[in-house]
This record gives sequence, structure tokens and C-alpha cells, in this order.
Amino acid sequence: MTKATPPVLHDAAAGHSLARHYPRGLRIDPHSHTWAQVLYAVSGVMWVEAGREALVVPPQRAVWLPAGTEHSIRMMSGVDMRNLYFHERAIGHLSARSDVFEINGLLRELIASIAEHEQAQTRDEDYLSAAYRLAMLELTHAPRSSLRIPLPDASDRRLDALCRAVIDNPSNAIGFEQHAAAVGASVRTLARLFTRELGLGFAQWRRQVQLAVAVSGLAEGRPVGGIARELGYLPSSFSDMFRRELGAPPTDFDPHTTLAASAAIKS
Repeated sequence: MTKATPPVLHDAAAGHSLARHYPRGLRIDPHSHTWAQVLYAVSGVMWVEAGREALVVPPQRAVWLPAGTEHSIRMMSGVDMRNLYFHERAIGHLSARSDVFEINGLLRELIASIAEHEQAQTRDEDYLSAAYRLAMLELTHAPRSSLRIPLPDASDRRLDALCRAVIDNPSNAIGFEQHAAAVGASVRTLARLFTRELGLGFAQWRRQVQLAVAVSGLAEGRPVGGIARELGYLPSSFSDMFRRELGAPPTDFDPHTTLAASAAIKS
């Protein structure tokens, strides 16, 4: 894995930003920051683990991480990252826990513009101060995303191993019985653990992982049929599942608009 290298955070500044490119597959070690963070990519898809949740972050979403939140990141594709960091005095009424926002066009351009101005040879501090305040205001009013994947706390090796195996290969072609045999537990025991530790059954949990993988593939412009087959679906049944869970068929997915806007087009 790779160590995180955030910018130097000066208390007198309105905020700080980070602009980096990361290749597909790169993993950043678990770490935390002394300031709150908005984790965002203008292109590419990130898999972020914070606490006992996995959060999939395509360009339509950003992750809010309060100060001190330990998190790790895996690049599911090549990622052009643009992060913002906020001092505690500037975070307003945002949540004290991790959250996922839908990103509209104004907020996307604000984040990109802030990063660009901070890298310029001549900084306009008045502009940056106003831009950070507006970005925080937009985040306060941004809709939240519901596509969050609960994770086990690693206290049970069998459940943790099964979840990691599904994350690495979420295809329907591998049944629950096969997963149970691979980790050395009975189907009944694992079913009970899923309900107790994650609050939902195996099939529902795997569907959330599949949706996350599907969204990342669609954000890269991959064809729906190829994504469906990789996940063990016929294209028609995959489209039905995607529409049922996210409110719009995968063919309507637009990497330049929010997921809520994509769903509203066909509602």
C-alpha cells in the first residue's frame, strides 16, 4: 500500500486542497487527518473504507470525512483526485460522522477551481476564502447518497474473509455455499453472522457490492452487457436489478450528472 501525503495544513488559511493523479489499483493505507476532508475525484472511481462502511465514489459523489476519521482508499480506475480540507471552525452543520454527497455541476466546478487557484503562482486569497465558504454551503445542502456497504469489524475471521472474497469477486456465479466452504463455516452460521453483524442477508449485501462495482464500470464508460456478464447476470436481469435499486436503468447512467438526476429523467 501507499502512505497518504496530504498538504501542509496552516490554521490561518480558509482551507486547503489537494490535486493528484493515481493509477488503477493503487491502495492508500488507513490514515486520518487533523482537519475535516472532502474526498473527491473529477474522474475515476474510488473505493473508500471508513469505519465499518465501504463507500464507492464515482465523479457524481464526494465523501465527507470529519477530522480524525480513519479511512483507506483503493483506486478502482485511474483517478484524478481533488480533495478539500476544512478547519473545524469552518465546517458549519455538517455531520460528525462520515457521509456521501451527490455532487452537482456548481460544486464540481468549485472544487476544481479551488485546486487550480491554489496551485497558481499568484494566489487570490479573497477568492479562495469566498470559494471555500460557498463550497461548504453547497455541501450542507447537497443530497446524500444511500449506496453504502456495511463491513464486519474483523472480530470473526470467517465473516471477514467471506466479505473480502465477495468484494474481490462479487459474481453471482459463486454461491453462498461455496463461499461458506472456502472460509470453513456452515451456511447457517454465516447467515446468522451476516444478519447479526451487518444487518442484512448475504444476497442483499452482495447486491450492494455489485451495484458499487457496476457504477464504477459505468463511470469508466464500459458497456452494460460486459458489466452484467462479469457479475453473473443476463443483461436484462441486471438492468432490472439496477433500476429497482437505484431508480434508473444503467443505460441512463451519465458520469457528468448526479445519480438522482439520472433517475429523475425517467420518472
